[in-house]
Amino acid sequence: MGTQSNKANVYKEVESMFGQVPTWVKQLPDPALDGFWSLMRDFYLAETKIPAKYKELIGIGIAGATRCRYCALFHTEAARLNGATDEEIAEASMMAGHTMMASTFLNAQQTDYEVFSRETSEMVNYAKQHQAASSNAAPTKGRNVSPTH
Repeated sequence: MGTQSNKANVYKEVESMFGQVPTWVKQLPDPALDGFWSLMRDFYLAETKIPAKYKELIGIGIAGATRCRYCALFHTEAARLNGATDEEIAEASMMAGHTMMASTFLNAQQTDYEVFSRETSEMVNYAKQHQAASSNAAPTKGRNVSPTH
């Protein structure tokens, strides 16, 4: 459970990082504040295996899928701060939309998951074999080693 001193410390850290304590942070329930901030500070905002720009592009996709305008605004601006271009932001948005479309179709069709899983494994194995064969061939100008080309 958060104490007043924990709350003051969190607010101090947030203000130090963002220049202010946003209203939404102040609205977090006291018992959740410390845990929420710890996760945000130590994972989301920290240097991890996923670079910050990619985290934000992931966030943009999730924001679109969940239709969260707050998240879309925040992650778009944070992506730009971390070097994302408008084209990268558009691609992340399109990837989310395409994934949602495919998910809607697969779920509505009630596609057999075991069949889908087996076929996915077969396609991955095919792609690996194709990539291995392509890497042994002499390089050509403009060559695309994607398994779909």
